[in-house]
Amino acid sequence: MKLCIKTTALQVATMGSLLALFAAAGVSAHDNVPARAQIQPITIVGATVHTVSGKDIPNGRVRFEDGRIVAVGGSDVSTEGSEVIDASGKQLYPGYIAADGTLGLAEVSAVRATVDVAEVGLNNADVRADTAFNADSEIIPVTRANGVLLALSVPGSGNGNVIAGRSALMRLDGWTQEDMLVLAPAALHVNWPGGAIPSWLPPPAQQGAREAQKKGRVALRDAFEAAKRYAAAKAAGARHEPDRRLEAMVDAVEGRQPVFFEADDAQSIQESLDFAREFDLKAVIVGGADAWQLADVLKAQAVPVILSGLNRLPRTRGDGVDSIFAGPAKLAAAGVEFAISNGGGSFDTSNLRNLPYQAAAAVPFGLTPALALRAITLAPARILGVDDRYGSIGNGLSATMFLADGDALEPATQVTRAWIDGREIDLSSRHTRLYEKYRQKYPETRD
Repeated sequence: MKLCIKTTALQVATMGSLLALFAAAGVSAHDNVPARAQIQPITIVGATVHTVSGKDIPNGRVRFEDGRIVAVGGSDVSTEGSEVIDASGKQLYPGYIAADGTLGLAEVSAVRATVDVAEVGLNNADVRADTAFNADSEIIPVTRANGVLLALSVPGSGNGNVIAGRSALMRLDGWTQEDMLVLAPAALHVNWPGGAIPSWLPPPAQQGAREAQKKGRVALRDAFEAAKRYAAAKAAGARHEPDRRLEAMVDAVEGRQPVFFEADDAQSIQESLDFAREFDLKAVIVGGADAWQLADVLKAQAVPVILSGLNRLPRTRGDGVDSIFAGPAKLAAAGVEFAISNGGGSFDTSNLRNLPYQAAAAVPFGLTPALALRAITLAPARILGVDDRYGSIGNGLSATMFLADGDALEPATQVTRAWIDGREIDLSSRHTRLYEKYRQKYPETRD
């Protein structure tokens, strides 16, 4: 008896989808074991301590217990009863904070099953990044190996959304997203529906873009007006129909939670500022390529900026070749609080480890090295409201820091040890494992 099995196209497609899903799962899980909690006091001695909030301390000492820094200084800091780490000749820095990106939400940008960045619809205020965060992402060990120890995971733009959702600040070590969570929701994210429409687009496409922007602005205004009414009714104790999207916006419209406006060009930034002032929102500009053009306005309104990546081309043909690189120095000169991020796209996620080099790119164009370091440590901590725990090295702060064998803004520098909340983390990654594997195959590459 001959057994015949008919396979339909749908079954083949389903089988292919399952195989792709299993393959995606295989490439999106790392094997690093999360660090255990600190069990005894530790004192780092001999390093140059970059406190960021104050002066550097040559040949300094930092003592930490139970995940908290208890003493920072020189020889006056006692080592009694602690494990002593001799860091002579090394540099001690607070952990970098990536203030924008889709870490934990996107793995391989070309594999759709590993990208969970954006939801469909204009208003997705109820979306929370922490609930979708992949704690086993292979990108996490690669990122933290270069000193990036905290990262803001942000719902991305796409699928027509204007209100993208709410972000989460995550520590880059832990078994689950709950273990890794520092702050959630951290901010409400708005993709400003504006910006210059490319002149090279065909007229129908330009018209379509203008209509989409208009539709987005109307939807945005309607959403915030509805959220204001919802918050007022809730505060008054009046009966109201529960709405999870409006409920998610209450903290933002009442000023307890910042609203991050994704806006790059000067017009979009100004429109975002006007909108925020009208609704009395705690605004932060993200992207900000043209923010330096509105530095005085940003300073007057006390609106900080998160610059999304400096290693990119000028925004328009008429901009100077140094316009992106010189922007941070101009913001600093005007007294505007700013941070520097690596960019918020899913492709940028795999390059999040390059965060310090984004900041370093501004140094030849007028930004001091101290301010460049601040832009990826204390500044993002202040913008996110966690500077009482992270972003600098000082008494009472979290022992989230790393040792490096040189200037951490230089690409040749290597991070040698790192701690998150006092727990020493594993700095190995898929990159280092592949390196060790193939240096066995090619003996000439061995040290």
